[in-house]
Amino acid sequence: MRTLRTPVIVLLVLVPLVSWWWIVVMARDMYGPMTGASAWMMTPHWDAPHLLLLWAMWAVMMIAMMLPSAAPMVLLAGGAAGQEDERARARRTYLLALGYVAVWAVFSVGATALQWTLARLLVLTPMMEPSSRTAGAVFLVIAGLYQWTPLKRACLISCQSPLAFLMRRWRSGPGGAFRMGMEHGLYCVGCCWALMLLLFAGGVMNLAVIAALTAFVAFEKLAPVGMQSVRVSGALLLAAAAWMFLGR
Repeated sequence: MRTLRTPVIVLLVLVPLVSWWWIVVMARDMYGPMTGASAWMMTPHWDAPHLLLLWAMWAVMMIAMMLPSAAPMVLLAGGAAGQEDERARARRTYLLALGYVAVWAVFSVGATALQWTLARLLVLTPMMEPSSRTAGAVFLVIAGLYQWTPLKRACLISCQSPLAFLMRRWRSGPGGAFRMGMEHGLYCVGCCWALMLLLFAGGVMNLAVIAALTAFVAFEKLAPVGMQSVRVSGALLLAAAAWMFLGR
């Protein structure tokens, strides 16, 4: 594992830290002076530069939130590379993480399109928050119901068992590492896409919501509690939605 020290520090420490720093700067600017990049996204004119900036915000946010929770898979894949030398192991680790991040970058395209649509429909305010309690409750209902679906359980099992995933999906070579990262990323998207709707419910750039969601995703994927957390969280999300509906 000593040979993986540099890529592990880069992928699981430095990259998330830089991503979180960027998110904090953006959030403080949005809820503060609005003189930086966040002000660009609060515009009624969604041209290509604004949409690209919005996509970058989502992509960085997904890296900050999701890459640390992929640590077990990254470590196992890098350490299980057989007789490869140090450079080959490091390259495999980087390519696997790149494949994983690429999937979330594509997901960010969909999140950008959804936010743009919701903004045009006035479901979201320029501050990237729900325009009504009903809108926030709808996002909670979708996320809560998805927690109980078979697809959620199947994807979560793969995310919770990186060793089993690698035994089923192992591929050699640089291309194989990138493909494994993409496949694991697809399972994680299948597991967590509905939870990301909670960002729309609580405010896309709300640091408390982002941090709480990051912690919950990590707990759900890494804690040895099986499906219990999924059932409980689904019920809690639906209860929160009911409270928002009744509190209109």
